[in-house]
Amino acid sequence: MASPSALPSRTLDDGAVLRAAAPGDEAGILTAIHALAVYEREPDAVRTTTDDLTATLFGDDPKAFAHVVERDGGIRAIAVWFLTYSTWTGRHGIWLEDLFVDEADRGRGYGTALLSSLAAVALERGYPRLEWTVLDWNAPAVGFYRSIGAEAMDEWTTQRMTGDALAALARR
Repeated sequence: MASPSALPSRTLDDGAVLRAAAPGDEAGILTAIHALAVYEREPDAVRTTTDDLTATLFGDDPKAFAHVVERDGGIRAIAVWFLTYSTWTGRHGIWLEDLFVDEADRGRGYGTALLSSLAAVALERGYPRLEWTVLDWNAPAVGFYRSIGAEAMDEWTTQRMTGDALAALARR
């Protein structure tokens, strides 16, 4: 089977190229991650480094993957994702961790192209789900997701443990 991140390169209408991330893309991906954090009102939350991205995305046994849109030599949009597993379906799925399109490039179809690439990977591999979260206040993103057919899972609330709470639970 091909690598989970395998994606044939595709030239978009404006000449940008949608492709799987490759070594050398780390700085552009990190810039997009920082810009997303600023947009999501968490500018100081990013701890990831380019070395972390190299190890995570391109190490011996990667567990996370990325697709990028490159135009004029720069990364203009990213989709960072990983595999999930559902005991109900007995199949893997794709969890979209980050989708970001540079503000100057919004409206060019890059977000749709990235999500389409993930949907194609899911279907090719028999994964029945493509899932992600969106902040409630992010009306432009919510509207975009509805426009492509995504449905809110209103009855599900994401739970998270970090820091002291995570350490305390591990000691139980």
